[in-house]
Parts: sequence; C-alpha cells; structure tokens
Amino acid sequence: MSSVIEQIEQQIASLQTKTVQSNTGSIIQIADGVAKIEGLSEVMYNEMIEFPGGTIGIALNLEEDEVGCVILGEASHLKQGDEVKCTGKLLSVPVGKGLLGRVVDALGNAVDGKGDVDSNESYPVEKIAPGIIERKSVDQPLMTGIMAIDSMIPIGRGQRELIIGDRGTGKTTIAIDTIINQAKINKVGEASGDPNFRPVYSIYVAVGQKNANVARTIGVLEETGALDYTIIVTAPAADSAANQYLAPYTGAAMGEYFLQNGMDALIVYDDLSKHAAAYRQMSLVLKRPSGREAYPGDVFYLHSRLLERSARVNEDNGNGSLTALPIIETLAGDLSAYIPTNVISITDGQIFLETDLFNQGIRPAVSVGLSVSRVGSAAQLKVTKQVAGKTKLELAQFRELAAFAQFGSDLDAKTKAQLDRGTRIVELFKQPAFNPIPIEQQAVVMWAMQNNFFDDVGVPKMVEASVSLREFFVDRKEALLTSIREKAKIDDELAGQLKEAVGEWKSTFDL
Repeated sequence: MSSVIEQIEQQIASLQTKTVQSNTGSIIQIADGVAKIEGLSEVMYNEMIEFPGGTIGIALNLEEDEVGCVILGEASHLKQGDEVKCTGKLLSVPVGKGLLGRVVDALGNAVDGKGDVDSNESYPVEKIAPGIIERKSVDQPLMTGIMAIDSMIPIGRGQRELIIGDRGTGKTTIAIDTIINQAKINKVGEASGDPNFRPVYSIYVAVGQKNANVARTIGVLEETGALDYTIIVTAPAADSAANQYLAPYTGAAMGEYFLQNGMDALIVYDDLSKHAAAYRQMSLVLKRPSGREAYPGDVFYLHSRLLERSARVNEDNGNGSLTALPIIETLAGDLSAYIPTNVISITDGQIFLETDLFNQGIRPAVSVGLSVSRVGSAAQLKVTKQVAGKTKLELAQFRELAAFAQFGSDLDAKTKAQLDRGTRIVELFKQPAFNPIPIEQQAVVMWAMQNNFFDDVGVPKMVEASVSLREFFVDRKEALLTSIREKAKIDDELAGQLKEAVGEWKSTFDL
C-alpha cells in the first residue's frame, strides 16, 4: 500500500503546471508533395515541420500569411485542415564512421537492409561554409589513379574539381575510379603502420539515377573492397524532388564530420544537373518566380553554398579536408549553358570529357585543351612533376598539329616526330575502367616515355607495352617501386636504377 502512495507522491512532485508554448498551424492546401500552411508564425527557414502520422516536412517558403512546406516521404494520408506542429529543430542527419559501408537515403535512413545505422551524432543538413581565416591552402595530393588526370590535371585535398561532359562519356567511371584508388591507398597505408598516414573516406551521392545504375556502382565498390571506406547517399529518380534536392546537402553534412574531426574525405555529387532540375521542379510547385531556362533565381546559390563547404581547414579548426568532385552533364558538349557555366565558376577547375574522343576509343576521354586544375599543381608530388611536366603541352601541341596534318601536306621530319610522339602519349594514357594505377607505377611508365624507351614500340602495341612494363616492375622490381613511393622523387641514383630496369624489361618485350 505504501509503495502505491509513494508512486502517487512522486507523480505529484514531478507534475508541471506551467504552460508550454507550442507553435501549431493547419494545412490550407496540399498537392504534389507541397503543403501550404497557415498559423506557423514562428517557423524558421529549413525547420522540420511535423505532420500527422509522423511525416516530416521542411519549411522553404516563409510568406506573410502562409508557409510553403515540402513534404519528405509519404503524403497520401494528409488532407486539408490537418494540424501541423513546429519542431524547433533544423533538419539534421546522422554522421560518423558508423555510416561507412552503408547505403542511406536523403534523410540518413538505411536502405540497404542491414539494420539501422550506427551513429549517435547528427549534423545539420544546411551549414555555413568555413570562412577564409579557417582555411588553409591546398598542399596535399588526392590521387585518382588515372594517369591522364594525375599527371596533367592533378587534384589536391580540399579542392573542388568539376567532371563535365555529355551523357555516356565516362564521368561516373572517373569518380568511381578515384574512390577505388583511395581505398587501395588506405589499405597500403594502414598495412604500413605509418603513424602519420591519413586515410581518405569517400561519400558517393547519387541524385536522380536509376536504381539499377546505383546497384551496379555498389557492386563495383564491393568487388574492389572500396565499400568499407565509402558512404552511399541515394535519391533515385523515383524519389520525390524534395529528396533529390536534399541528398547532396546530406552527403556534405556527412563529409563535414570528417573535415571537422581532423580527417580527409572525398565527396562525389552525381550529378548536379539532375539536382538543379529537381530544385526547379520544387520551386515551380512552390510558385516561386522562374528565370532563365525556368530555373529559379537562386539556382547559383543552390550549388555555391553546397560546394563552398568543401575545404582544407587549418590546425586550429581540425586540420581536415573535404574534396568535392561534382559531375555535370552537358548537352551536345555545350559548356556555355546555364548550369555548366554556374558550376564552372564555383569550382577550382574542370575535367572535360569529349564524346568524339570517347567514340574513337580514347578512354578516359579527357580533353587536354579544355581541362584545367587551378589548385592541384601546388599539391602535385615532385615525382609526377618531374616525369610529366611537359606532357600537357606536348599533347596540346599534338592535337593542334594533328588537325593541321589532316590536310595531307608534306610534313618535315620534326613535325612527323612530334606527331609520332603525341600518338604514343595518347595510347599510353588509355586505361580500362575501375583499374586505378598506383602513383609509383605511373611514374615508371611516364619516365620511360620521357626518356624515349617507347619510341621504337609500334603504336598499336603501346597499351600492351605499358601494361607489360608495370607488371615487370611489380613482379621483379618491387624494391625500386617502394623507393619511388617513399622518396616521392627520382634522384640520380634512382634514375640510373630505372634506366637499367627499363632496359632489362625492353629486352624481354616483343616489339
């Protein structure tokens, strides 16, 4: 009996009689995943709104007498007159290392059937980017494992490098290759036991893609062992425009966890053209005024506030980095369209992929003339600068000469030699998909090219010769590759050993 009295006394003691203020409103109109609500006088921009049945929405239009709210998830049970509540919280998503190896949706919920995500921390989806004082210049390389990019268009940790080109030119392949290469470097670094080694964790954001394509990407990452170091955020084509709009910001929030905790991360946005289209769809339904190509006026701000969140921060702010590889799809190679020019002006360089090169079998189809890295050369390894310094110029001159030589006029010996060398470099840069090459092997191949060891190899045999040379070094000269990797430059002693080793390989290769 006394225990019952004690329980009653406890409940009376814990009773709160003061009034609790709650901001509620009601739906006045709902259609196409957008609700117009009245009565929410104290709502914040991007605040989570609670609908009946636990459905969540975000407040995007704050007008004088009503609020435009985009509904995330199922909205078929909602109707006019339903009561809604402010939550007082901005939209947040789970972050942390527990998400590595998982596939999540735009709200951070697991969609891979492996149970809930292991995370006890959350970051807001929208956040102001680090300021100039907090940043540090880019001085560490981020290797893609693609010879043409690492040698001519290098990327540094904390950079934003746009991958741009028509549909079906291999944009996603370059991004996936880079993720696979980070995983390979992570495994080597962890095995070495080096206390200064910093792994790079990857986030792949798939916006508006077919589920089959996303599944194929996940399959490739699983096969290559890269999924353990990767978070996949997916908002497929079947998802609502709101989820497709949110997904890149969700990925950025997950990347910021690594950035702010002294780690390095890489984020791929695949792709921002579909992201802009989803935002346009949402804005038109919200009755926002439309501008050029029916995009809303703030479509530039949509991408700038996303990409500015990628940075390299200084020691006082965690000493981490977040590198972004946004992807943009062009139509008929038109770089001067609205969204491509917007994103080019935000990023620190672009890798432009040409349809003509792709169709000629030159893959990756990187256009040397239109591709540039405005930061990465400051982070490029000395060994790559040594062996590939002149390559970009040689290749650009070759493209010019090749166009001129089509007229069939007699060419002098010097021009013929230049064309011959250019043709060999083009062949040398051909690389199969999902097969990134370690930087020390790239250095060996480029050094052999620079020192004219490939000059008497037939052009059709160049790809075979390159693969054969790399295999020879992996099988027989592992110590030499290790020396190149550790020294990160080729000194006179290494050059002598390389000359001897490449000469030895050449005697075994059938020219």
